[in-house]
Order: sequence, then structure tokens, then C-alpha cells
Amino acid sequence: MSAPFGRVAVIGLGLIGSSITRAVQAYLPEVHVSGYDKDMAVRSTARALALAEIHDDIATAVAQAECIILAVPPGAMESAACEMAPHIRADAVISDTGSCKASVLAALSRALPDHIIIPAHPVAGTEQSGPEAGFGTLFQNRWCILTPPADTDATQVERLATFWQALGANVEVMDAQHHDLVLAVTSHLPHLIAYTIVGTADDLADVTESEVIKFSAGGFRDFTRIAASDPTMWRDVFLNNRDAVLEMLQRFTEDLTGLQRAIRLGDGEQLYAHFARTRAIRRGIIDQGQDDARPDFGREHN
Repeated sequence: MSAPFGRVAVIGLGLIGSSITRAVQAYLPEVHVSGYDKDMAVRSTARALALAEIHDDIATAVAQAECIILAVPPGAMESAACEMAPHIRADAVISDTGSCKASVLAALSRALPDHIIIPAHPVAGTEQSGPEAGFGTLFQNRWCILTPPADTDATQVERLATFWQALGANVEVMDAQHHDLVLAVTSHLPHLIAYTIVGTADDLADVTESEVIKFSAGGFRDFTRIAASDPTMWRDVFLNNRDAVLEMLQRFTEDLTGLQRAIRLGDGEQLYAHFARTRAIRRGIIDQGQDDARPDFGREHN
């Protein structure tokens, strides 16, 4: 597969940004990658890891790039775009990796009204953060959702799709508002629930921290993994996708109330029917290769 861009700049070198640079080096070695992060320590680590040609200012990092990917929290998108605006090529494709798309599209459009903007969301990640946490196979067989404005040149959308496919991702194109609704239920609400459950356990006066850690069964343990995700990013996600999250949270609250009533009334039939229906969702996720069917989620046991 030939490279759709000769020069790519990655702004933000955390888990996702550093994984992009590693993946480009592995699968598109002919592409020149430049990188920048506002944190001096992150830049230093990125240099030590040889993630890209690391620059100490955003202007130099983006100056010649044909594609610029903003891998920063949603709340930082507009300020980063404004900072680089005077220095980018007129024909550069501007994209991102954020989990919220309508707000990012609006922010980038305000900052760069005359440029090609194609928001993107690689639906991949771990609870780890920082440049050391990245790895080049992160996007293999994962989805990357592109949410271009309706009037975007189809050729430019195809270029960006080809880029992500070269990194191993499957690509889907959808409307930004629809993306935010889908991700509110598949990602944002589960994170909110995980943060809440772990926080509730921490708040219980008659349960000690040592007991929570010692007796964590699989369910709670997996909630703690999700709840360990980057707090800055998730703060911005909930603030920038608040309408969709609140809509899904209302639906969840209604469903939870129904289960609460079934438990109180001893309605085992309703509980079983609900659990059987939701079990099928798990099977579908495994069938599509989005998780591991092995026991304990494929974890290694030594």
C-alpha cells in the first residue's frame, strides 16, 4: 500500500500519539514523522524513544506536514489548532484522535476555517498513558471512525482512510453527531459507571481499602482498569459530549430502575430474560474479533 501522505505531524505524544508514530515507522517507513508535545518532559522521553523527529515548538513540527494529527485532550484541540494555524500548509489535512467529534469539529473549524478538517477517532487504547505506553500494533483490527463535514472532498477522506488502514485499522465513516451518540453508550457511559463504582467502594466507611483490593473479583477488578484511564482526557470527554452522555445516562437510569424493581419483587424471569439478552452482545463482540474469548479475557497466569 503506497503512503497517502509523505510527511505527517503528530501533536501530543501520549498513548495514542506515540502509538501513531510507532505504527507509521513500522508500516509506512517511507513517511517522515514529526512530533511535538507541550510538555518538555514528554518531548525528552519521545526523543529518547526515537518516536519521531521531535521539535520544541509546534510551528516547526507542522510546517511541512501534509497531514497533521492532534492527539490531545478534547479541551485542548482549539488552542493547539490556533497555535499552529499560521504555520501550516494551505492543503494540509487536519485530523485528530479525540473521543468526541461534534465539539472537536466545531473547535477546529473555528480555529482553521479555511483548511481541510477531517476528525477521526481510533477506537483503541489502554488504561496506560504517556509516550512509553504506546505500541505500534495498537490499531490492528480496531476501528477508526472518520467524521468529515458533508462538503469534504471525497478524495481527501479516502487519503485519510488509507492512512489508517495502513496502520492496521478498519475504517468507518459517519456523521459526527451520530458518532457521539454511539460512543456515549459504548465508551463514555461505561467509563462513567466505572468511575462511579470505584468511587463508591472508596467512599464506604465500613469497607477498608485493603479489603477492596484483596477481595476484588473479576467484575470490580475490570472496573478499576477502566477507572485508571487518564483523568484529564475523560474530564474533557464528558464536558464535550455532555448532551449525548446525559441522554444515555437517563436511559441507563431508567433501565437500572427496572432491574431494581425486579430484584425487589423477586422477578427472576425478568432478570433472566435481561441477562440472556445482554449475554448475546458479548458473543457478538468476540465474533467480530474485538475481544478475546479465552478465559479471563486472555490474561496470562504465571
